[in-house]
Amino acid sequence: MTPLVRSVRSADTLTRDALAVLQPGFTGTTAPDWLLRRLGQGLVSVGLFGRNVADPAQLAALTGRLRAEREELIVAIDEEGGDVTRLEVRGGSSFPGNHALGAVDDTALTRAVARELGRRLADCGINLNWAPSADVNSNPGNPVIGVRSFGADPQLVARHTAAYVEGLQSAGVAACTKHFPGHGDTAVDSHHDLPRIAVDLPTLQERELVPFRAAVAAGTRAVMSAHILLPALDGEHPATLSPAALHGLLRAPATEGGLGFDGLIVTDGMEMQAISATYGIERGSVLALAAGADAICVGGGLADEDIVLRLRDALVRAVRDGELPEQRLADAAARVRALAGRTRNADVGEREGAAPAPGIGLTAARRALRLTAAGPYAPLAEPAYVAAFTPLANIAVGDETPWGVAAELARLLPGTETATCTAEAAAAAGTAALVDGLLTAAAGRRVVAVVRDVHRHPWMADALSTLLAARPDTAVVEMGVPQAPPQGALHLATHGAARVCAQAAAEALTDQRLSPGE
Repeated sequence: MTPLVRSVRSADTLTRDALAVLQPGFTGTTAPDWLLRRLGQGLVSVGLFGRNVADPAQLAALTGRLRAEREELIVAIDEEGGDVTRLEVRGGSSFPGNHALGAVDDTALTRAVARELGRRLADCGINLNWAPSADVNSNPGNPVIGVRSFGADPQLVARHTAAYVEGLQSAGVAACTKHFPGHGDTAVDSHHDLPRIAVDLPTLQERELVPFRAAVAAGTRAVMSAHILLPALDGEHPATLSPAALHGLLRAPATEGGLGFDGLIVTDGMEMQAISATYGIERGSVLALAAGADAICVGGGLADEDIVLRLRDALVRAVRDGELPEQRLADAAARVRALAGRTRNADVGEREGAAPAPGIGLTAARRALRLTAAGPYAPLAEPAYVAAFTPLANIAVGDETPWGVAAELARLLPGTETATCTAEAAAAAGTAALVDGLLTAAAGRRVVAVVRDVHRHPWMADALSTLLAARPDTAVVEMGVPQAPPQGALHLATHGAARVCAQAAAEALTDQRLSPGE
């Protein structure tokens, strides 16, 4: 009977460890029964997305219900502030994103913004934030990072990454610095395909890795891997699945050229095409654990019990088939449980010490605003007409979150109207006809053109130039990376599309100010 008892106990332990390393999502604003049941069976982490959030009270009730089932629990969210917000997915963020903070370049401000964001997360019962992005935005054409990066200078990104980690964790929320070893030099979005970064190791060390070293030195409790291929490091596997990247670089001691990180390694979403279309989610998850990852993030797209059971069974099967060492799975599960215990036991005092700073986000957005005037520009005093040149939103940002200045401008100048212009509309009507339609609708009112990464979108640049030729008095608000030369009678660079960035721009256009609560 003894061998049978050992076998049953081993099988139970293996299953619990396999559940422990998963960070799944779910749908709805209340916890489904299947999720509560799996928490009782060994699941240690839950990931939240915009679909799970209605308001702070609902979110606190949701996390409270989850913890009633398992007290030591990691509740994670993808809350970068700025363009990528889940807490305020339907209204826009109260905090500017990284690019705005990098433009100000005041680490005390970055620390204060991250602390206030962390305080709000902690009040809602969230203790792990999949942030900050430590990517160096060295490729201005990057389709997925952009304003999510503090900037293009590795040292600037490093000091603000460290400040963000310190601020977030001082509020009792663990930081998960991403996307290791750096997603900034990509021209492909890993949500759709596998990006390839053809840089040599010295460049990687001197550019991409500088902010991650700073994050490790600042005590980041977690690091998220990127689904990117770096042939200089590993010619076959993307970083998430690469022992050379995770075990050999991230974990290796500094004396061996590594970062010496001993915290939790979390994968980026495994349903992203860079992994799922190449390896499959089950196979990819096994390879990620074997490579050194500790937690498998899934649930942005696949968010039901089926995916949890598929991944659990795939990991158990891999151990039994000898593809995944049992000790590797056990070590990963132990790291997850250790962070769950630490966030519960060590951070209560930190949370109590995080004094509210409700206006810090708007303060930062105002400081990040950059104005360039072609000549004297009279502030708007009457209702304006806003032409929003709208690119396709990337998956990280999503299309639920509103952007632009029309809503904030209408608060200051009631009667302000807006029109949305897309690449499809420009192609269908032609640029000249599109702009003629805008000017007809404007009916003599002053025009505000809103763009987002105009340097990346030829159709947008063409439409803007045509508009400015017809109406040189047009004001231009760039809410992406201000890479293109300033144009317009007045050019405002907000360095992001958060709601507070729009408010700062609207104030500048009208020479008025609103308080955060107005």
